[in-house]
Amino acid sequence: MSDIKNILVLGAGELGTQVLLSLAKHPHLKNITITVLLRPSSISSEDQDKARHISMLYDHSILAVPGDLTHDSQESLSRIFRNYDTIIGCTGFAAGRGTQRKLVHAILAAKVPRYIPWQFGVDYDIIGRGSAQDLFDEQLEVRDLLRSQTSTRWLIISTGMFISFLFEPSFRVVNLKDNVVCALGSWDTKVTVTAPEDIGKITAEIMLSSKYKETFSNKAIHVAGDTISYAELALLLEKSTGNPVQRTLRTVQAAQSDLANEPDNAIYKYQVVFGEGRGVSWDLSTTWNYEKGILGLSVKEYIDRYIG
Repeated sequence: MSDIKNILVLGAGELGTQVLLSLAKHPHLKNITITVLLRPSSISSEDQDKARHISMLYDHSILAVPGDLTHDSQESLSRIFRNYDTIIGCTGFAAGRGTQRKLVHAILAAKVPRYIPWQFGVDYDIIGRGSAQDLFDEQLEVRDLLRSQTSTRWLIISTGMFISFLFEPSFRVVNLKDNVVCALGSWDTKVTVTAPEDIGKITAEIMLSSKYKETFSNKAIHVAGDTISYAELALLLEKSTGNPVQRTLRTVQAAQSDLANEPDNAIYKYQVVFGEGRGVSWDLSTTWNYEKGILGLSVKEYIDRYIG
């Protein structure tokens, strides 16, 4: 978009890095400055890995501005945000409870023209308030605030689960060590997944390509790398690894019971939500990227690349 001149990305973690690099490498990036907001300690860190990471961003002409989303006040953040016409939130729940609410208030106070909030995940509108994962309610508050005003244009990109999390041992869906797949809710329950690198590419394409008119159209769109049932996941693992997969079922009731005993257990919260299957999957053919012919990493491709 020709009126985008100064983009600020909040965070350079797993997703933020992919968004930053996809923006920096996009062929339509002309006369646009890309900046990342990082904690001062990260910018000046002597840790070799962090220093190497920052240097890599600088090599791609990405600037850095100091700021702390968790500890800085709303007013302090708003003063930073006034310098940018487009902001992309890439710091998720790890930033702490209340952070997403503080960010949207700071952005609205700064009258930032365009905002993509951290909503790269499930469809919170469909899940609704009062779900097992109480952090989701804050995401709905962010949506309500954005919908209640007209000074900042916004776009929400719903991506489903990060594809790697489906195979994260702590999530207890895939146990590669013992060749076990545990279905959440039922074997027919589906989950939508997208790789962070694909989210980065899609986000950059939506923002910078002149072909698309829905950019910052005050709505939520769906993207996906794949949508798959737990039964299909077990079959793919068997075919790829050549090993028989043991199948177990984790009912919603069992996850709810465990959550009642450990109400702060984040994994149980996610198991309930994904087991219920509401707002966590959408048909691949209806997604924004599929309709535009932009395909992402599928579960089969992920298994073949990283596991099989």
